[in-house]
Amino acid sequence: MPTFRYVAIGSGGKLSQGVLDAPDEAALVERLRRQGSILMRVETDGRRRLSGIDIGAFRRNGLRAQEVSDMTRELAVMLGAGQDLDRALRFLVETAPNARSARLLNSLRDAVRDGSAFAVALSKHPSTFSRLYVGLVRAGEAGGALAPTLERLATLLERERALASTVTSALIYPAVLMLAAVGSIVLLLTDVLPQFVPLFAENGASLPTSTRLMIDAGSLLGHWGLPGLGALALLVLGANRLLRQPGPRFTFDRMRLRLPVIGGLAREIMAARFTRTLGTLLINGMPLITALDIVREVLGNAAGVRALDTATIGARGGAGLARPLGESGLFPQRTIHLLQLGEETAQLGPMALRAADIHEEKTSLAVQRMVSLLTPAITIGMGGVIALIVGSLMQAMLGLNDLAQ
Repeated sequence: MPTFRYVAIGSGGKLSQGVLDAPDEAALVERLRRQGSILMRVETDGRRRLSGIDIGAFRRNGLRAQEVSDMTRELAVMLGAGQDLDRALRFLVETAPNARSARLLNSLRDAVRDGSAFAVALSKHPSTFSRLYVGLVRAGEAGGALAPTLERLATLLERERALASTVTSALIYPAVLMLAAVGSIVLLLTDVLPQFVPLFAENGASLPTSTRLMIDAGSLLGHWGLPGLGALALLVLGANRLLRQPGPRFTFDRMRLRLPVIGGLAREIMAARFTRTLGTLLINGMPLITALDIVREVLGNAAGVRALDTATIGARGGAGLARPLGESGLFPQRTIHLLQLGEETAQLGPMALRAADIHEEKTSLAVQRMVSLLTPAITIGMGGVIALIVGSLMQAMLGLNDLAQ
């Protein structure tokens, strides 16, 4: 039975540390819960974990998204259990996974002890804490509800990470499959097929058109493959540089949202980010106009940002938010309908979060459906091209056999 070193926080807000034997971490969590304690950290086999999540390394300029989320969740639990901010930050410093994280957390604690608001301390580390993060904390401090605010913020960060992870993880297998398919075809054209060319030349056979095309394609790849890759890399770099300009970026992002299949998925992802962030900000007491100014930074689409800016102008003039967004035609109708319902019932924040749940679910389903169609399409395409190459070679070999007879 493994041994776990743990740190927990009791019902009275008192921290406790100890060592327990348990079949697994779930059993340890349940045992501590029966004792009225909440597990904060657990370490086994030399690996430190936070609520079952591995703690990784820092980026060069700050914490990774996973670490910011973990820190936020842990701080929320400690404040909710009655700890004051200074003591909670001291605990985070003492149990930091490495020196770099300890320095950052210690900087936050020193600023708070010197009289700065927590939001002001966070704003001094923009590479780690975004305007969204700082704005929510500022609203939570102003309303005297920092612990619930951090809890909602941790949920927001975790949902954002889960959404991005859903898309990225689902596309890994098709990407690897596509790479394998292209590699196999290039290998056949540039290495296997040329070995038969001298045999055809010695026998003076008249090659079929398909075979000649395959041989020419292999020769072209052999001579111009690397220069072609270099030209493609330069083209990608040039396009990336061009897309940094506002005009081309807006055109590209708007066109991406209009594509048949990918566009629908992109709109769902943008709507999920928009509604999740907006709902979280509004529930924490932030004014609508201020919230919209922060939300525009998380959309990740220039066309969506322009549509939101137009809607913000309308909201300032009393026209509401849903109608101007609907006129842009860039957001799903479900988003517009739920936002309009929220405005009519004075429940814009909760309705925005409800819309976010729906969009995230639809995004997950759309990605699964796309991958389920993409994988067999790549397999069939690869098989067809390989069959064409092998068939062309066999046709030429049969011609040689006819000459021999």
